[in-house]
Parts: sequence; structure tokens; C-alpha cells
Amino acid sequence: MKGWTLIVAGDLKTPKDYKLANGIYVSPREQEKYHKKLSDLIGWNNHARRNFGCLWAKDLNAEIVACVDDDNIPLDHWGKNLLLGKDAEVNYYETQSDAFDPIGATNYPHLWHRGFPLQLVHSRSYDAVVRKKIRADIQADFWNGDPDIDAVGRMIFAPECVFDDKFFPMASNKPSPFNSQNTFISSRLLPHFFLLPHLSPLGRQSDIWLSYHLASLGFQVVYGKPSVLQKRNPHDLLLDMKDEFMGYKRSIDIVRALGAGGYKKEDFWPKKTCEAYQVYQNCFDR
Repeated sequence: MKGWTLIVAGDLKTPKDYKLANGIYVSPREQEKYHKKLSDLIGWNNHARRNFGCLWAKDLNAEIVACVDDDNIPLDHWGKNLLLGKDAEVNYYETQSDAFDPIGATNYPHLWHRGFPLQLVHSRSYDAVVRKKIRADIQADFWNGDPDIDAVGRMIFAPECVFDDKFFPMASNKPSPFNSQNTFISSRLLPHFFLLPHLSPLGRQSDIWLSYHLASLGFQVVYGKPSVLQKRNPHDLLLDMKDEFMGYKRSIDIVRALGAGGYKKEDFWPKKTCEAYQVYQNCFDR
């Protein structure tokens, strides 16, 4: 697409002869050359290698960065008419709950977003909605097909979704989870947008707990209408559920700490994750 540059950050599982005909491939060797300490802190075969793609975007002076997964097939309007940096009129939900679940506000009210605390699913409320103009720092677009729900919801419902555009864009006064699979961010977020390593083996908390952390810094997320069709890569749902267990247990504590003004990342992130985050942020002073 004109105006966009594709960056792929490789991993040890990437084929050795991998090449891009139209884009930039950042090999493991190039990542280590760029910052060996950060590479070691992140580790290999890890969702968080994507952070090196963000660093390449920084060096290219990107204005907007889109994080995408390879099982998300773009629709014709992907990446067009973005809301970032604009005063956008949205459906704004003012909820009394500790957190906001965007999926429950759509034509699939029985589902919930991956990372939304299970303890709050039964008490979700969507009555207090107004039209409001806000400025988005993050635009988390939805996904038709197999949506981004957790393993518990997927085992129960096995959904295939077509979300109704009329519910979008939407935002809320409370923290809410978003992912990194079809997400647009303004460049000023890059020093803080760090996929978190070492939370769990499969990394299914790495973007969710990042989304709550960004909420603690005052950044505003807006959920946009579906701009991809997700044809999900094969998953073992029992392994996914095991990987998500820490979130089932502690995401509720995070959102309550946010609401009480007592959130500290050190209370939830492993020490090595905090160290990697600091080293990543230091790259923006280079």
C-alpha cells in the first residue's frame, strides 16, 4: 500500500532463506547487532520479538505503526481513514464497572474480549452510552471471522462473527483490553508500546497487560469497525487456556488497581520483564 512500509521481525523459527519481495525483513542476526542486551532480555521464539519491528519503525520516523498478525487477512478499507490524531465522534460507554468489554457492546453480547476479567463478565452493562468526541492514541480494529476471545469463550462458543459496523467506533471511560493483532498506534506511543516477554510461555498476556499499562499512562483506545478477516492459525485451546490462567487470576487485580489509582507495573510484571521494558525505552534516547 502506498505510504506504508512492511517490516517483519524474524525469530529462530523463521526459515533461514526467508526474504521479502516488498518490505524489510529484520533477521535475528540484525536484531542482535542492533541491541544484544535487549535481544537477550526478550529471548527467542517469543511473540515479543515484534518489539524490534517497532524499533525499526522508530528509525524510519514512522507517523503511525500498525501491528498485525499473519492470520489476519486485510479487507479493502484496512489502514484507510484512520481516527488517530483526530477528534473522532464515538459511542462512548460510561460504565461503573472496573473495566469495559468492547465485544459485549456489539451484536455478540454473549462473547467477551480476550483479557477482559472473567469475574466481571456477568456484571457488564452498556446502558450509559453517549456520542462523544475524543482523540484516539490507539485504534484497535475488530476482526470478522474467528474473533479475539479467550480460550474459555472459544471452547464454549466456537464463534464465527460478522460484526455490525453500526457499533463502531467505540470507547469507554474505563480501562479495556486490546490486542496487537490488528492495532494502529501513533508514533508518540512507541516508547511505551512494548510487547511484554516472560509473562507466560505462549505470550497470550503480553499485549493484554500492555493495554492495561497504556491505560495507566493516560492513553486512549478507540475500537474501530472490522478491517480484517481472521482465519486463525491452529491452536491447542487447552494450552491457550493454561497460558491465559495468570490473566484469569490477576487481570481483575490490575483493573481494580487502575481504578483505585494504585497501579504499579512492578506489582504484576516479572523483574526481567521490567528490565527489558526499561532497556527498550532507553533505545528512544539514542
